[in-house]
Amino acid sequence: MDLILWRHAEAEDWQEGGAHGASDLERSLTARGEKQAFRMSGWLDRQLPEGVRIVVSPARRCEQTAMVLGRKYKIRPELAPGATPAQLLELVQWPLSKSPILVIGHQPTLGQTIAQLLGLQAHDCPVKKGALWWLRSRDRDGHSQTVVVTVQSPEVL
Repeated sequence: MDLILWRHAEAEDWQEGGAHGASDLERSLTARGEKQAFRMSGWLDRQLPEGVRIVVSPARRCEQTAMVLGRKYKIRPELAPGATPAQLLELVQWPLSKSPILVIGHQPTLGQTIAQLLGLQAHDCPVKKGALWWLRSRDRDGHSQTVVVTVQSPEVL
C-alpha cells in the first residue's frame, strides 16, 4: 500500500477568537501557499499512480491545496485539525488498502503518523508546510515494513 501524506500549503495566520469570528477551518492559503501548492501538485500529478484515492481535511486551506491538483477528492471530517494518527490510519485502512491513498492534512497529525509508522518518537517528525511524505508498506520475509519512497518540499521543486 502507498500512503502519501501532504501537508497543506502555507495559510493565513489565525488567532483563537480572531477577527470576524473566523474559525481555524476557514483560513485560506496565502499567495506563497498557492505557489507551494502549485509547485507540489505539478510534481505530484506526474507521480501519482492510477486509481489513487484522495482524502482531504475539511479545512479550507486543505481543500484549496487539493483543488490545485485538479483531481477528484473526498472531504473527511476524521482529518480535521486535532485528528489522531489512529484516526488517519483507520480511515486509510493502513496497511491493508489495495489502492494508493493521498491524504491532505495537518501537523502534528501527519508527523505523528509518519513517526509511528517509522518507529520514531511522536515529536521527531515535523512536516513542513506544503511538503509531502510518500510511504509504502511491504512484506519482507514475513515481516511488515514501512519504506520511505520519497520526501518532497515545494521549495526544491
